[in-house]
Amino acid sequence: MSDTLRRTPLYDLHVELGAKMVPFAGYEMPVQYPLGVMKEHLHTRAKAGLFDVSHMGQVVVRHALGYAGAAQEMEALVPVNLLGLGEKRQRYGVFTNDAGGIMDDLMIAHRGDEMFVVVNAACKAQDIAHMRANMPNSEIEEVTDRALLALQGPAAVQVLDPIAQGCDIMKFMDIGIFTSEFGELWVSRSGYTGEDGYEISVHATHAEALARRLLAHEDVEPIGLGARDSLRLEGGLCLYGNDIDTGTSPVEAALSWAIQKVRRAGGDRAGGFPGADRILDELENGPARLRVGLRPEGRAPMREGTEIYEAETGGTPVGRVTSGAFGPTIEGPMSMGYVPAALAADGTLLYGEVRGKRQPLRVAPMPFTPANFKR
Repeated sequence: MSDTLRRTPLYDLHVELGAKMVPFAGYEMPVQYPLGVMKEHLHTRAKAGLFDVSHMGQVVVRHALGYAGAAQEMEALVPVNLLGLGEKRQRYGVFTNDAGGIMDDLMIAHRGDEMFVVVNAACKAQDIAHMRANMPNSEIEEVTDRALLALQGPAAVQVLDPIAQGCDIMKFMDIGIFTSEFGELWVSRSGYTGEDGYEISVHATHAEALARRLLAHEDVEPIGLGARDSLRLEGGLCLYGNDIDTGTSPVEAALSWAIQKVRRAGGDRAGGFPGADRILDELENGPARLRVGLRPEGRAPMREGTEIYEAETGGTPVGRVTSGAFGPTIEGPMSMGYVPAALAADGTLLYGEVRGKRQPLRVAPMPFTPANFKR
């Protein structure tokens, strides 16, 4: 592998566990372990899986006026109600550009007197530069000495609670700071699988010891990027660069739920974010296209780039698949992609062209498997 690839604090542990390592977002990351992608996926749904997500960007934002000051500046970059976010809570958001496209998606947390932000690995340098350029009264600190682990699945709470005592009472999207034998843990009850679980920021010097403790539990297996992708796709969750990008608005991407009423037309703090004219218009009048779930008829997945047609023969493509895989939980293929709004109703019959031949697929509701978040 290239010498320019970075390694997370858990690299040696991945190799010891027999992981197949691949380049991902500038890092050497485990794509699968000896258990294999299918079994890793099913184990996470049934018990608990441990993911290394240390390649993600962790950022602390401080302001002289505390969280409120940081939130006010950040609201100029995201169509999200941050001033109304409760303490020890976090919210999903997107950075938008002047054309209303998505620069990245991120998690934003209210941590008492400061804000904590987690951004995607491939976008973290640009995101941090964007925040520094547009939040002049805030201190933007990139956290470079901590790892980030995700413990996902129905057994996650019983595994983590003895280590971070009290995390069992957290609800979905709660955050907390816990003292532990592995130092201070920054914990959120969230994740990228559709399952109950936690994301845990731990100092790099304690990361391997914490990972070994979690893996010592009989219900926990290490999980790689392969199963992470199929899990998030079953959960109907977007992958930045595939399902959302700078040319995609949050309304087209079916992320309107992430834009609270106060930031919409008629709200107390309507607009005021990049691309607001387009986004508010699409919220009011509907977008020309929509991200939808798609279920191919048959066993073969229709993967990213598959062109979608309205008819079995003739015509030009009306849409495109942005993510596709076999869903181990649903025991069949699944995709998501963009189609004209007029063709976005559940059950609509369309055709995907695979190796020159059109195969039927239907628009289907997402998530493909029900979410199990702790409400």
